[in-house]
Amino acid sequence: MVLLQPLRREDAPMARLTKKDLVRIWRPFRIVAGFALLGVAIWVLTGKSSELAGAGAFLSQLRWEWLVLAAVAEFGSYLSITFLERTFLGAGDVRAKLRRLIAIAFAGSAIQSALPVGAAFAGVYEFRQFQLLGADEVLSGWVVIAVGAVAFAALAVLAGIGLSLAATLGSTFDLVEAIIGVLFLALLVVVAWANRGTLYRVLQRAVGRLERLSGRPAGQLTAPLAKGLERMRAVAPTRLEWAQAVLAGTCSWLSDCACLAFAFIAVGAQVPWAGLLLAYCGGQLAVNLPITPGGLGVVEGSLTVALVAFGGGEAPTVAAVLLYRLISFWVPLPVGGGCYLGLVRARRQAVRRSVAAELAEAEETSPGPAGPTGRNKSVAEED
Repeated sequence: MVLLQPLRREDAPMARLTKKDLVRIWRPFRIVAGFALLGVAIWVLTGKSSELAGAGAFLSQLRWEWLVLAAVAEFGSYLSITFLERTFLGAGDVRAKLRRLIAIAFAGSAIQSALPVGAAFAGVYEFRQFQLLGADEVLSGWVVIAVGAVAFAALAVLAGIGLSLAATLGSTFDLVEAIIGVLFLALLVVVAWANRGTLYRVLQRAVGRLERLSGRPAGQLTAPLAKGLERMRAVAPTRLEWAQAVLAGTCSWLSDCACLAFAFIAVGAQVPWAGLLLAYCGGQLAVNLPITPGGLGVVEGSLTVALVAFGGGEAPTVAAVLLYRLISFWVPLPVGGGCYLGLVRARRQAVRRSVAAELAEAEETSPGPAGPTGRNKSVAEED
């Protein structure tokens, strides 16, 4: 008869990964993700060889002044997002430098563009960065959610405006149902925020019932929830701050759309104004589809097809879309990577300075070497 010996703790598998394990896994994952992104880009480009051949003539005759304006418009999009984040952080009494927030915006965008389901990873990254700026967990999470909600609502409204403009051409590219659905979701977000007090009470009652049914001690779940909700009630942007946030979110999309329009002019093509806004909003909705990182290939395809359907020439539209994606997708990737590394370096330097200051303070407050001091010293001198 064989007796089964219980596993010792040291023989049992680890229940969870440590931080060092995550770092060790993350480093090769970044390399694999980078090569995967490059492979997807090559696959997309090789599948569009005929269109690229026609677009090459337009790209070889760029109007550099309009290219510069397109780059400025794209930077304005990042700057608007920065002002949006700064507004909500200020509502929670956290003052952040504009330069630091711009670096966070570029780094978060690079993470979102480089990884599958990048929006989730970017949200976690920004959450941690806001904590380093002095925000607590509740405020950091609230800012991430609020920024996303305002940006989504602004995009939904712009999509509705674009739909009405495209309808004048008699073609909406079968986006009516999708845009109506997006507008409905945006309306639900607004209604939920307007009735957040009722939602808070419903959530507290539901958690309290779950606490009782699971037999947990009273207050184990409801007390932290009540504390978090109370903190959220303290974060109450004024009407002026909400107006500034909505304006910043709208300007972010419009600046990015202006970059697309300037890309058309830069390649010497006519801008299909009537369908530009609708096609742009449809492309931005495609960015969030978890098919390729940053919507690579999906955005280019959807934008090109829609803009050609609205009157744009095939070759110049391909050239304009590729130029737009170069400015809005590819260029921000290394810029965001540099900002990411810069923020990591700044954090490490801040930790070193803090440790050095603590050591210096400890040395100043610690007692000196033993020896005759005070009264004993004077007695020794008399002897």
